[in-house]
Amino acid sequence: MKLKEIQSLIRFVAKSGVHEVKLEMKDLKINIKNTARETTIQAAPAIVAAGPTIATTTSIDPPTPASEENNYIEITSPIIGTFYRKPSPDKPVFASVGDVVEAETIVCIVEAMKLFNEIEAEVSGTIIKVLVEDGTPVEFGQPLFLVEPS
Repeated sequence: MKLKEIQSLIRFVAKSGVHEVKLEMKDLKINIKNTARETTIQAAPAIVAAGPTIATTTSIDPPTPASEENNYIEITSPIIGTFYRKPSPDKPVFASVGDVVEAETIVCIVEAMKLFNEIEAEVSGTIIKVLVEDGTPVEFGQPLFLVEPS
């Protein structure tokens, strides 16, 4: 399973409201647990030699609004890694306060395991606030930007 596929699975679990997903394949075992403020991801070589098995446990947790006192939307980190606002030290930042972004606009990079993952806004609007300092570690689901939707 490739890193992009694992990242997509993590995003799916985060957005779907599923509490836990276990995926076992011939050479890999992944267990993703999603709780209100904590997500645990475990990956290990599988001992079982059986075919693919997917087990899911659902729990209905209401989605948390980005901010209850206003209508801002959070752009969150889809993975654990290091947050970078620029593609390289000599380049300008991807997105700043006041910038108008579209869903496919790249707003930052999160580096994980030596891979630089471009993070798209996934919403249209105006960047209101940058919530993380450049070069700092981020967690899965951690808010990175506040966006006023357009």
